[in-house]
Amino acid sequence: MGGFRWSERLGPAVSVAPGARVDRFEVFFDLVFVFSFFIITRATAANVTSRQLLHAMLVLAVLWWVWVLHCVVATRVRLGEGFVPVLMVVGMAALFCFALSLPQAFGDLADVAAGPMVVALSYVTIRAVHLLLYWHVAREKPGERRLLLRYSPELVGSTLLLTAAALIPPQIDDPGRAAIVRDGLWVSVIVLQYGMGLVAGAWGWTVASAEHWTERYDLILIIALGESVISVGVGSNLLGQPPTWPAVTAAVLGIFFTAALWWTHYDVIGPAARIALHAAQGRPRVAMARDAYAYVYLPMIAGIILFALGAELIVHEVADPAVPIARAVDGPGVPLLFGGVIVFLCANMLFQLRTLHTLSWTRLGTVLLLAAAVPVGQRLPGLAALALLTAICVGLVAVEVVVMADARRALREAVFEERTSHEAREAAWRGRWRETNLDEPST
Repeated sequence: MGGFRWSERLGPAVSVAPGARVDRFEVFFDLVFVFSFFIITRATAANVTSRQLLHAMLVLAVLWWVWVLHCVVATRVRLGEGFVPVLMVVGMAALFCFALSLPQAFGDLADVAAGPMVVALSYVTIRAVHLLLYWHVAREKPGERRLLLRYSPELVGSTLLLTAAALIPPQIDDPGRAAIVRDGLWVSVIVLQYGMGLVAGAWGWTVASAEHWTERYDLILIIALGESVISVGVGSNLLGQPPTWPAVTAAVLGIFFTAALWWTHYDVIGPAARIALHAAQGRPRVAMARDAYAYVYLPMIAGIILFALGAELIVHEVADPAVPIARAVDGPGVPLLFGGVIVFLCANMLFQLRTLHTLSWTRLGTVLLLAAAVPVGQRLPGLAALALLTAICVGLVAVEVVVMADARRALREAVFEERTSHEAREAAWRGRWRETNLDEPST
């Protein structure tokens, strides 16, 4: 017994089957991303400036690339089986440290701070975990190992650039120039990461389970939308003071427009795109998975974080008893709120175009209406600005329910038929357990 390796005791890695779904460990792993989105939003909300917003988007882009590679590994091996969860917990701890150090990634340039170095070390650790795991499961396929070696320069290059962003700027006497160098190094990391995906084409890998791939991204988008709910709750400050009708009304409006944005993706577009990815095979499937999910989901999540910041600023002002309820909104709250929704809807239209090869005039019209509503919202009280945005978002949903009625009905029938068939097969399989129990002799 003592001679067995730990991997043999826990069990081997298990490949992903074509019909695989997301397992519980993957959802557990996502808790770190919940915290990461929370940290990015909270650090930016503390001091909303154009430079802070730029830093938030840079950090989000690097974090998202880690998520993409995490999903690539998950298309090859089940993360909750055998010895794999033990290895992934190490990566989870590294990612947690990465999230903890994000607020200091763009800190004081006077000296070499610990934050940027923790960012670089945590990043290389989580990337190394993914690389080692994929290397292990690809041991019987030399072609996949050669593929990993071809793309390893991206890992080395991005790690060196993040390390340089921590070490080089403090050596520059001019603070302005040092900040430009640091930001430039972070931009170089992002160009290297996402450029590698474009240059590599279909990346040489396969999406074994379209269901697993789409479900992973659908779940992470819901997690990002949850950040909007958290921001509305933080802004309302109902835990720190007695509830007032403006605070409660603002919180309710925040839930309504967040739910409307959830509907815009998950009612028709998301399910239809899932079917489209199932229908695609080979390189077209991989290209669609890369373009629509790995790339286009990033601006969708960026838009969510932006309108979450705007919602928090506006709701906080509305909930403040010292602020007159009729006073117009100050600061960047309205541009962030409306602009974030515009970014989300534009990215969602790109997603629809890439997966379904269609565009909705309702979405395009809503984006134009939101853009025109920004100067109007800046002249309105906070509660009225929230009500205006909510009316536009809910109006979009109402119009699409009517306009897309036939398409929705056909899609619902197809999805319901698929779900019923799948549940029937599962019930038939589990029925064998009852048959086995009946065959056992009674005692």
